[in-house]
Amino acid sequence: MDSVPLDRQPARDPSASLSPWEALNRGEAPEAQTLPFRAPQQVLMHPGLGVGAKRAILASWVSDACAVENLPNWRKLPGTGALVALDDILDALRALDGGALH
Repeated sequence: MDSVPLDRQPARDPSASLSPWEALNRGEAPEAQTLPFRAPQQVLMHPGLGVGAKRAILASWVSDACAVENLPNWRKLPGTGALVALDDILDALRALDGGALH
């Protein structure tokens, strides 16, 4: 009798949403509220993310959607609620581009 190789990888439901890490690794934008970061430096130091994924996370934080009412230079990070200075996020984006921090 011939043996048949079995694929032991679990089947993935194509209609299921990707985890945040899978989405980032595929170059897609994850749901911002599912990301566990509380500071720009955490994003920069994460070894499992590429530059594009890091840039996408930081850029989403810069958006007005994360702005704190009456505090235009602060952002409230989705999911964690951490408050971060806009300048810190912009510095992290510059660091990704190899630019000097101010």
